Parts: sequence; C-alpha cells; structure tokens
Amino acid sequence: MTAPDHLPQEPTGRPHHPGEVQSAGHNGGPDEAGAEPWKRPPQPSPPQTLADLGEWELIRRLGAFAPPGQFADDAALVNLNGEGAKEPGLAGQPDGLAQGGPTLVVNTDVLVEGIHFSEATTEPGDVGWRAAAANLSDLAAMGCTEVVGITVGLVAPASTPWSWVEGVYGGLRQALDTYGGVLLGGDCSGGTQRILAITAIGRLASCADPAREHAVDQAAAAGSTAAATEPSSRAWPAIRRGDGRPGDLLVCTGPHGLSRLGLALLQGAIPASATPGTVPSQGPSMEADEQAPRTAPATGSDSETCCEEPWFDPGLQLRAITAHRRPVPRFDAVRALIACRPAGEPWRVGGCDSSDGLAAAVRVIAGASGCAARLERTCLPLDPAMAGLPDAETWCLGGGEDFELVLALAPAWAEALIAALPGATRIGELVAGDEGVLGWSDGTPWSAGEGKNGAGSGYSHFR
Repeated sequence: MTAPDHLPQEPTGRPHHPGEVQSAGHNGGPDEAGAEPWKRPPQPSPPQTLADLGEWELIRRLGAFAPPGQFADDAALVNLNGEGAKEPGLAGQPDGLAQGGPTLVVNTDVLVEGIHFSEATTEPGDVGWRAAAANLSDLAAMGCTEVVGITVGLVAPASTPWSWVEGVYGGLRQALDTYGGVLLGGDCSGGTQRILAITAIGRLASCADPAREHAVDQAAAAGSTAAATEPSSRAWPAIRRGDGRPGDLLVCTGPHGLSRLGLALLQGAIPASATPGTVPSQGPSMEADEQAPRTAPATGSDSETCCEEPWFDPGLQLRAITAHRRPVPRFDAVRALIACRPAGEPWRVGGCDSSDGLAAAVRVIAGASGCAARLERTCLPLDPAMAGLPDAETWCLGGGEDFELVLALAPAWAEALIAALPGATRIGELVAGDEGVLGWSDGTPWSAGEGKNGAGSGYSHFR
C-alpha cells in the first residue's frame, strides 16, 4: 500500500505517530460518546482461555486450590492415619521405609472419544483396556505394586449401542483380572459424546517386616492363612517426580514410539501390509479387519520398494498395534526396582510414566527436581526394527502413550536395574542447570522442533 505524500492535520493536545490509524470521519476529534479517542479508558483484554494457558499451566493454576504440592506427581497420596498427602517416614528414616499406617495412591484420568479413542482405530474392548491401563500406569509410576480397584464414570449419547458399553466394560475387567483390583462402582450419564472418567486406587509396595513374616510363618504352620492376607503396614516410599538429583542416571523401562507407529498403521497414514492378509490379532477384542485391510501394489518397482520399508515387518506391525491398543502398566518394573536396590542405598527415586512422551517425562522430572537433563541420542529406546523409519526419533521422543516408566536413579542403582530388567535402558542423566531444560550429551542443542510444542513438550490438550 502506497504511503500518502502528506499527513493529516494533527489533533490538538496529542502528537501523532507516523503509521497510526485514526478514526475515520472524526479526524482525531471526539467520538459519538463525546470522548476524545486518546482519553477513552482502556478496553478490557479478552478473557484468557484454556487455549491461552495450555494443559500444564492449567494444572499449575488448579493446584492453587489444593494443599501445596498435591498436584506435583502422577497421582495423589492418601495416608490412612489421617495425615493427608504427607507421607510418614519419608524423611529421617535411615532405611528409607514409610512407616505407620498404609498409604493409598489415587489417580483419575478422563478419556474422550475423538481425542483418546475412536471407532476407526479402537474396538470397544480395547477402549476399556486402555482406559484401565492408563490409570494403572500412573499407580505404577508412583511405586504401587497392588491395585485396590477402579471406579468408572460413563457418559454416552442415548443412541450408543449396549454392545459397545458391554465391550468397554469387558476390556476394563480383562485389565483388572490381569493386574489386580476390582470394579468398585461409578456413575453414568447421558451426553453428546462418549467419555470415560476413571479413578484408580492402589497401594505402595509393601516391605518385608520380619516380625510379621514370623507371624505369617507361625500361622501357616498352624494351618491358618488369615495373617498372610493382611497388608503389611510398612511400605516403600512413593516414586516422586521431584526426587531426582544432579548426577542421577535416567533409565526407561522399555521401547518408545511403538504406540505412535501403531496409531499411524491403524489410521492408514502408512500402509499396514506389504502382502495380502492381516496382522495377527492379539486378544479377543483385537479384530483382524481393524488391523490391516490395506495392501501394497502387487507388481512393479513400487511394490519392490515398499516391501523394503521397515514398517512392512509383520512382527513390528504386531508389536506396534498391540502397544497402542493394549498397553502394559509396568508393575513388574517397580518390583524389579525394589529387588535390585543395592545394599545401603537410601530410597530416593525420581520418576513418572511416559504417557505424554519420553522427552516430556524427562522434562517433568528434571523440572520438578530443579535440574537440567542431557539425553544420549545413540541410546534412545527404539525398537530395533523402527530404526529405518523417517519419524522414528520424533515418535520415540514425543509420540506418547508408551506407558513406560522413566526413572532418575543413583548410578549404582540404575546399573543394577538395567541388569535386572530386560528392556531397561540408560537414556541420559540429570545435570546441574536451568530447571527442566533438555539437551543432548554430545553438546548438540535441543532444536526448536524438540522443544515447545515439539517432541520435548509432549501431547498437550487445549492447543
């Protein structure tokens, strides 16, 4: 737009700035209300929306309505002695044992159709399994080895088929039968879309109490099993996001990126099979027609080329789709962590699960622990068959929904866990530095795509 070769007359009492647009028809004079434009009171800013805040800032602000630190971890701690979120015995106990009454761990997750699941990629039984597993993963991330149960809030349109609801609750039951706990109750309501709100309750891992073990042995010798069914009152402290320290090694319990690859296969974003047929089903609700109806060209150079692509490995397809539809909460990793603790090593474990992405988990642990983190690019936990995929590193760092544990441990304990737990991998370390800042161990800076709104930020609602 060509600039005018002269400026309009300046209004009295206020200098005009080049480039300023004045009210049409008033030439800077009073408006209809009689006020000169520069004397009008400032207009209120538009109200902040959840899109402005983002998920993490929203959670931080909601935490102001709860006791300090209550929202700082994957789940909440409830002490049955009535001490609220304060965990007894965490400080000042040389053996690192929580003593006194048992501590329950409580977590809630909401799954919304179109965001967390869809009929196009997820059968009803898998919706139920995933809903349970996502909650149980948070219990494992806090150090639980026992599931008490879950409650389920169901919202659905009146037109929802009963068969869909039955399948979802069947999947929930399958997960509970596998990992423990029962369906405790819940609620249901009509609504415009399908929503599952699940609350899971678990117990921290019990410690061996010599006096109790002796009592159990005596009761067993007398033919009674009652004492053995009572939970121990001593438990290991929780795994907390903020318990990492500079010098801790970062360990993850399994491969990352598989779930994201599985989603891409199910959505048809990449071909699901190089030859006619389907990926083998896994479990009663893993329908074959859901898993693979797309085939590659049968002849010509295109067929020869795409058959060489890594995602045409049938074994990789099965692992990826299973990882997406039937994730595994890593209670086994918590048991291995406890069993391999070096003698004399105090209990101090920083950690969370990687449901929002591997890099996001590391960032959360580092930030809560007042540290920075350095990842080792050559040690990223990828399934070997994914190595040739163009998006392998991006999906590994930020694909999300892998539901592995990411832990910050003293070096000796980290090495012991890696030796004891198949699939566990050292991925980096915590270092002194700005809270939550990520980098690469070789000095390469963390790129913009890996940071805010990239792989390093993980999935975030309200974007």
